[in-house]
Amino acid sequence: MDNGTDSMLDMYLFETNSLMEQLDELLIEAEKVEEFSTDDVNEIFRIMHTIKGSSAMMEFGSLNQIAHHIEDLFFYIRENGMDAIAPELKKSLFNLMFKSTDMLRSEIEKVENNEPLLENVDNIVGEINSFLNKISDAEDTSPASQPETAATPETPSVAELNMELAHCPDDDAPFFIKLLFEEGCGMENLRAFMLITSMQDLNIDFRFYPADIETNSDTCQDIVDHGFFLAVEQEEHIEKMIHVITDASHIQSYEVIENARLKKEEAAAEPQTQQPEAPAPTAEVSSTASESASESAPAKPAANARAHSGPVKQSLISVNLSKLDALVAIVGEIVITESMVTSSPDIQGLKLDNFMKSTRQLRKLTKDLQDIAMSLRMVPVSGVFQKMNRIVRDMKQKLNKDVRLTIIGEDTEVDKSIVDNIGDPIMHIVRNSMDHGVEDSPEERVAAGKSPQAEIILSATHTGSEVIIKVEDDGRGMNPQAILAKAARNGLLTKPESEYTKKEILSLLLLPGFSTNEEVTEYSGRGVGMDVVKRNVESVGGTVTISSELGQGSCTTLKIPLTMAIVDGMEIAVGSSIFTVPIANIRQSIKVSNEDVVYDAEGNEIVKCLDEFYPIIRVHQLYNIDTEITSIEDGILIWVEASDTSYCLFVDELLGEQQVVVKPLPSYLNSFNIKNSGISGCTIMGDGNISIILDILKLYEMAQY
Repeated sequence: MDNGTDSMLDMYLFETNSLMEQLDELLIEAEKVEEFSTDDVNEIFRIMHTIKGSSAMMEFGSLNQIAHHIEDLFFYIRENGMDAIAPELKKSLFNLMFKSTDMLRSEIEKVENNEPLLENVDNIVGEINSFLNKISDAEDTSPASQPETAATPETPSVAELNMELAHCPDDDAPFFIKLLFEEGCGMENLRAFMLITSMQDLNIDFRFYPADIETNSDTCQDIVDHGFFLAVEQEEHIEKMIHVITDASHIQSYEVIENARLKKEEAAAEPQTQQPEAPAPTAEVSSTASESASESAPAKPAANARAHSGPVKQSLISVNLSKLDALVAIVGEIVITESMVTSSPDIQGLKLDNFMKSTRQLRKLTKDLQDIAMSLRMVPVSGVFQKMNRIVRDMKQKLNKDVRLTIIGEDTEVDKSIVDNIGDPIMHIVRNSMDHGVEDSPEERVAAGKSPQAEIILSATHTGSEVIIKVEDDGRGMNPQAILAKAARNGLLTKPESEYTKKEILSLLLLPGFSTNEEVTEYSGRGVGMDVVKRNVESVGGTVTISSELGQGSCTTLKIPLTMAIVDGMEIAVGSSIFTVPIANIRQSIKVSNEDVVYDAEGNEIVKCLDEFYPIIRVHQLYNIDTEITSIEDGILIWVEASDTSYCLFVDELLGEQQVVVKPLPSYLNSFNIKNSGISGCTIMGDGNISIILDILKLYEMAQY
């Protein structure tokens, strides 16, 4: 593929996937009320019309055929209403739509993976046609020809008016709207076709030229050279059409043109009205010209064209993710370089007021640049959350369980790379809740004093630099003793059963190969799932915790950082080594005396903070670092927490807060199991030295063993 074709394919996939997400959401909501509203029918028809046209342009035959026949079906429904479908067939309609969209999505995935598409889709097409025959009594199985005939008139001769009216087509409509697309945007005929599709719901009488944009890719060049034209019968419809145009993407300009030939013919028929002047069809008037001025001076030829040549406002653009990655990388280097300049040893001790003022301004601008760069990568979790609707819907039918999914906080935003990594973990957790969290029957729930319908709550909230994602269910909960017994049988215990706390027992569910299901089902029982959840979440710097009350339900909590690229850190010194602790993990730093330190039964140091006792971990002992600061009174304690773990780090001193760019550790260090040594990465400091970034959770686990 050349670059142009690659760009077209990227655009096709982006737009088609967006439409499929809209369709999934629409189908889920419609099935809840067991009815398609008029707006739903129109929206599905529009989506399929667009996918059909764009797939035809890209020559994806299977996608084109499926979308075309679904469009046929919904054209009939749009024309005859949902009342034309017998109540007993409505469930079949929903099942058919879900099956069809699954097939479409499967074919789209093949396009994404550069795999060959199906050559024969007769099975699904036959099902769609069979259902259409049922609801229409076999009277008309191809209604799609009707809208295409109406919307695609025969191409008229354009030779007569091309020179006179800026290439306007030979149409006797009183008004034309001429559109120009942005230079180099590509697929101009497809964009024009999508625009026409959007306008068809306005119930306005109009025609468009070139008329064969849906089937003839050669019209792209014609649109680039001469523009795309809409022929409008009534002036009052123009404003509605312009409203749709301004909402469309990649429109460079548009202008409204009166049909000068029609005006000349009218003037010739009624010469007493006014003496016509020589037409000036290509004249353009500023978009600020008022409608009233045009009407008050009809003799002026300039009024024949109300041009809007300024760029139409764009609210969204799509950007390749690799470009955003490059931008974030450059911003990271700027942050490092700014730190190197401001902390250069060459200027230490010098009184440079103007320089310091400039560096403060530079730091502010760098921080703003970093915030903007990071915000470009932030996307809502709604895309991941909405997919869970489909998971729940399919499992409800297969498991015969009555469950509703409640979504909270779907607008919460996190980094794009993190969103891509949490989809599978959330899916595993939701499936676990559905399969063996929720009771098997409504009778079992009623007997336990619960509502017959179970509920799964999927929520997301911001807390500082983290996003908390919870999957809660009001099912049967988990039996800690049963989990402990199963772990003992599998040889997963590392200490006597009596020493395990409830929290530690539930954490056993995250071990590889562990499953509470005794029988292997389609969804669980093979010991694969929760360990994958833990691995994927930890790969993006997050943590997983499980809580449960027997008979009341369970909750799985994911704590995930908003972004992993640039973090606020506290530089600490231990001997001659410098470490970085993420600010998000620090609760407080405290100075204590020897009398404040007490010892537990095993001789470990603990200290009291806010009426609670926390263990002390000496970093110099943990990493065997030589230091002169060994007395608690000479150093400082940093009270840190991660997930549900909280303790105090003993260090020599705090060096100060610093924005740091997280650099991954070299791959050759993986063989040393360094990830489990309390080290999450490294960063480059202003003086060029390397600072190790501590993983607060892993560091505590390492200290325990």
